[in-house]
Amino acid sequence: MCRHLAYLGPPRTLYDLLYAAPHSLHVQSWAPRRQRYGTVNADGFGAGWYPETGGTGTETSGPPEPLRYRRAMPIWGDASFADAARAITSGCVVAAVRDATVGFGSEESGAQPFRADRLLFSHNGAAKDDEALVAGLAAPSPPGALDARAPVDSAPLFAHTVRLWRSSGDLVGTLAAVVRHAREHSDGRYNLLASDGEVIVGTAAGDTLYTLRRPGEGVHLASEPFDDGRGWRQVPDNSVVVATRERTDIHPLG
Repeated sequence: MCRHLAYLGPPRTLYDLLYAAPHSLHVQSWAPRRQRYGTVNADGFGAGWYPETGGTGTETSGPPEPLRYRRAMPIWGDASFADAARAITSGCVVAAVRDATVGFGSEESGAQPFRADRLLFSHNGAAKDDEALVAGLAAPSPPGALDARAPVDSAPLFAHTVRLWRSSGDLVGTLAAVVRHAREHSDGRYNLLASDGEVIVGTAAGDTLYTLRRPGEGVHLASEPFDDGRGWRQVPDNSVVVATRERTDIHPLG
């Protein structure tokens, strides 16, 4: 029901990551090539990124909290963001274009990525029974995670992700557990992407997910390839993938 991507590597502009490639996320908003459900992703978009610290040399406890830009409109209709994206640089980005699930609106609060603390989160898919998913996963709402209240079926998945991640610090185990727990309450497609600024993690659970790692270009997780170059690898369904700056590993969801 949408297309999303995550990037980790040398700092690059948002324009380079979201617009420059021949089949970029921008193009996928109106002409996706591998989308199995829906045809156009015109119900909103968002980008989250971890700002560069400026190289001050001071000690930090980790990456800064992410910044975010979201709109309840097609990405192709926001020329101002396309301009601003040329000046925004980051070494870790999560972004998505949205095709709203039937029954849910296209307001800005439903655009992803969602954010809490240092976490960025995106869901590509849909729950067959969203009321059962809310009843099983959403309560209590994590403090400070306002996106967990969004009127969209991704919100209970995000709420459960925040709770598990805050308690364990294990983002890989968290996303795998969220998919397993979601399936206990409702059939659905649960492709998730998340980052804490140091790793990017994704699940292939009912929809497509690809990885790409090229020398000097960092690593990407994406719903579909943004170019026809070499190196793209499809993640098997029912898998979780974790990518650091050094390596990419794929494991069964369990």
